[in-house]
Amino acid sequence: MGNSIGRRELLTGAGAAMLVGALPGCSVGTLSKRSSTPPTPILQLPRLHASPDRITNITVCTRPFRAQGPRLDVEKIGSKTIVHNYGHGGSGWSLSWGSSTIAVQKALSTGERDIAVIGCGALGLTSSLLLQRAGARVTIYAKDLPPNVRSCLATGLWTPDSRICLEENATPAFKQLWEGMARQSFQTYQTLLGLPGNPVEFIDSYFVSDTPRVPRSSRPPSDDGRPPFAELQRELIPDLIPNAEDFAPGQHTFGARYLRRNALMMFNLTAYARLLLADFHANGGKIDVREFHSPADFSPLPEKTLINATGYGSRSLFGDQSITPVRGQLARMIPDPTVNYGLYYNHVSFVPRRDGLVFQVVGDDYYGLDNDSTTPDRAEAELAVNTIAGLFAPA
Repeated sequence: MGNSIGRRELLTGAGAAMLVGALPGCSVGTLSKRSSTPPTPILQLPRLHASPDRITNITVCTRPFRAQGPRLDVEKIGSKTIVHNYGHGGSGWSLSWGSSTIAVQKALSTGERDIAVIGCGALGLTSSLLLQRAGARVTIYAKDLPPNVRSCLATGLWTPDSRICLEENATPAFKQLWEGMARQSFQTYQTLLGLPGNPVEFIDSYFVSDTPRVPRSSRPPSDDGRPPFAELQRELIPDLIPNAEDFAPGQHTFGARYLRRNALMMFNLTAYARLLLADFHANGGKIDVREFHSPADFSPLPEKTLINATGYGSRSLFGDQSITPVRGQLARMIPDPTVNYGLYYNHVSFVPRRDGLVFQVVGDDYYGLDNDSTTPDRAEAELAVNTIAGLFAPA
């Protein structure tokens, strides 16, 4: 497909074009009713009322980046077989169904049908549900439950190659593995569209720039010495990325700026996590709230096969120093049902989640890397909100 986009543009609010008249809450005007040529359509977005006084919460999470990609191997610890399922960087929700399919297959290959899942975030919940669908009896062991898990502090966009690994580690074998996870997850999410509470939905998202967009092929390579992150969507799943549509200055709400519109899949994480938990309980699942400090603490568990889906927690639980924290902060704001589009401008992302509008300073790929602080930064939150609010200021 032409005009496809890459991971950075998806992460920062890019996705695929739809007709102007098809966007809910948008209208079409004209530049001049007297012109003898066909009028130019004007994209008019509902005004976003954004200001720091409307911030309801500031949350911080630490995403688990591994330079070599997610850990999905199996190891034996004492009498327990441990199947690992963690280390997805900023792609935990995005790859969860595909990654958990792999972990579940490995767990079931042991022949056990009573299986423990350690962790109750994106990977733990999807692993548990897939085990149940395969006929296993599942107990989740976790210190925290949604909404008090790191996964529920995510941005809520489908970004399957967001800090998934370094480019140098994207071997042919890894690319094949990643593509399978991405396609499986994408197809599963299509079955969750249109459900009550809209746990999953598509939105239009707009990349706003003060200057014309430079084609990726014309951009100079980075010379800062930092290894690039793998960008896999354009190469491996272009058929899942709809085409984009460009708007010139004067054709849209934001005046003299340049605009690119795309379609993007969004997760309303409050509704989505509740749905997963409800399905797990409806299938007879059990939850045991407890904390593990080392793999030795697994010994008393009755299950012989465990899926470890503790995410960043695996750094301390298993001593996995290959996990690098990536700090991500969200400024949450009063929901607004009239605003159903996303924005990206000057390294700041806005996502119109129904469980609270989300503003985030995104920066470059290395922004927040190796920063394990979970202390909210009010100045950063206000910067994010004010940057997006500035798009709606009078010219």
